[in-house]
Amino acid sequence: MTAKRQREPAALSAVTVWDLPVRLFHWILVGLLSGAWLTAELGVDAMRYHKWIGYAVLVLVSFRIVWGFVGSYHARFRHFLRPPSAVWHYARTWRTGEHAGDLGHNPLGGWMVMALLALVLVQPVTGLFASDGFFVEGPLAEHVSPAMSTLATRLHHLNFTLLLLAVATHVAAILAYWLLRGENLIGPMLHGRKRVSADEAAAAPVVRGGIVLAALLLSALAAGLWLLLG
Repeated sequence: MTAKRQREPAALSAVTVWDLPVRLFHWILVGLLSGAWLTAELGVDAMRYHKWIGYAVLVLVSFRIVWGFVGSYHARFRHFLRPPSAVWHYARTWRTGEHAGDLGHNPLGGWMVMALLALVLVQPVTGLFASDGFFVEGPLAEHVSPAMSTLATRLHHLNFTLLLLAVATHVAAILAYWLLRGENLIGPMLHGRKRVSADEAAAAPVVRGGIVLAALLLSALAAGLWLLLG
């Protein structure tokens, strides 16, 4: 018999990578940012809703920053922020696949997450002090000088443009992984799991939900913002 025996594909196992709080944060933030853009476009009549969305964004991104220290394995900054050399190597070998696989964020993706978090944080913070001088004023604008409020307003508008560019880059990267490498990055952010080899599954860290801790943390942050705005 001369036919070559075909190699059987390696068996894959599903492992949990993204905990529920990270997934909820991601999709709620998408909705809030869409709402922030819409209410800003609708004008003065929608500004009260714009403010409440801003408060929610501030609490949510503050939660994600804290969760980066106390959350599950792949949610923690120390497990996905890599040195420049690792980022450069990953970028050079992205097409060839010579780099090691990453269950969580890859070296480029990790720093993209940090850039997005920074931009999202700046947006509501500047909004707290912003004022158009006539109809719309942030809740803390009266506590700073008119010059500082004007600067905050300008930064608020400029930062949103930068945020839109960062979001577009993020979406383009997701499409590139799907079209060029056949990797679906959206599915795991919905159900939390990735399919990996049996060896990778055996070595993968255990990821637990942490929903109670997340709820307590969100409540504390929301209460802190309420006391601040008093």
